[in-house]
Amino acid sequence: MKIVSEQKETDPHQNIVEVAERLFSQIGFQKTTVADIARELRMSPANVYRFFSAKAEINEAVGRRLLTETEASLEAISTQPGSASEKLRSAIAALEKANAQRFVANRKLHELLETAFNENWPIVQDHSKKLNKVLTNIISEGNSAGEFHVSDCELAAILVRSACIRFCHPRLMVECAQEPEPTLDQMVDFCLVALG
Repeated sequence: MKIVSEQKETDPHQNIVEVAERLFSQIGFQKTTVADIARELRMSPANVYRFFSAKAEINEAVGRRLLTETEASLEAISTQPGSASEKLRSAIAALEKANAQRFVANRKLHELLETAFNENWPIVQDHSKKLNKVLTNIISEGNSAGEFHVSDCELAAILVRSACIRFCHPRLMVECAQEPEPTLDQMVDFCLVALG
């Protein structure tokens, strides 16, 4: 009987991102060098540069990966059964929870996203568009059900995200942590009244 060994194909691009994320979480994205990443992968820095033209691209790839996890959870919330009001509250709460958990569990990765938001990296612009799309879908659903009464769902989504920015932005979430109000529920209640 012939034993076939299964060799899992590896994606060098993905491997670089995974190793970079691990190193970023240990020593920080600013202190991690391409040489550090290459050493962990047992390859030369030149080989890493075959897949990423600059360290900034690796930073963005790790940040994109972190933001994609949050976007997936919001997408799942938007397709769950329930009222649009419940979904909107759950979506904003999920954003706050993702930021809070990252801040507590791994401040170095939180720092990466904070820098991305502060410097308005392209991944943040893309993330904002995806959040707006999810919120637009939830608000449109609420309009169709007669729960909300807005004439421009896309604008309403932008306004909701802007009103709740302290729960969605990594830096603001930390800065406002000691301020008791407005709470997430108070802010969402305010938005729901405006949408209704």
